[in-house]
Amino acid sequence: MEPNNATGDIEAVRQVLEQVKDPEIPVLTIEDMGIVRGIAFLADGVQVSITPTYSGCPAMDTIAEDIQVALTLHGYKDVNVKTVLTPAWSTDLISENGKKKLEEFGIAPPSSSAKAALLGRETVRCPQCKSENTEKVSEFGSTACKALYKCVDCLEPFDYFKCV
Repeated sequence: MEPNNATGDIEAVRQVLEQVKDPEIPVLTIEDMGIVRGIAFLADGVQVSITPTYSGCPAMDTIAEDIQVALTLHGYKDVNVKTVLTPAWSTDLISENGKKKLEEFGIAPPSSSAKAALLGRETVRCPQCKSENTEKVSEFGSTACKALYKCVDCLEPFDYFKCV
C-alpha cells in the first residue's frame, strides 16, 4: 500500500480522531495526548500512525480499535492503524489544551519539559488549590504514567502525570 495524501482530507480525519478518547484518561483525546503521529491515505484506505506513551502501554490496543471504529463509522474504508516507536513519545507532545483538561480533571499536568524532569528541576502544582508546596507520596499512581502526590497546603492527594 502506497501513501496517497492527495485522495483524502487529512483535516477531516483529524476531526474524527478528536472524538477518540484516551481510555485511561477519558477527559483527553488521543490528539490532546500527541499520540497521533501521522495520517496517510493509501490506495485502498486510510492509515493512522500512533506512538505509545511508553513501551508496553496497555491502552494502545484499545486506542487502535477505537480509531478503527470511529473512522469506519464516519465512512472510511480499510482503516489501518500503524504503531510507530520512533521518535519516542514525550509529555512535551501533550497539547496545551490537554494540559488544561488534565488540571481541570484533578490530575496535575506535566509541569515542565521532559528535559527539566530528567535534571530534577520540576515543580508539581496542586490541581485543586494551585499551590506548589507539594510532595511525592509514591512514584506510582493510578496508572504507570502517573505518580501520587499530596499538597502540603490543602492536604489533598492527587495524581501527577509524570514527565517523560
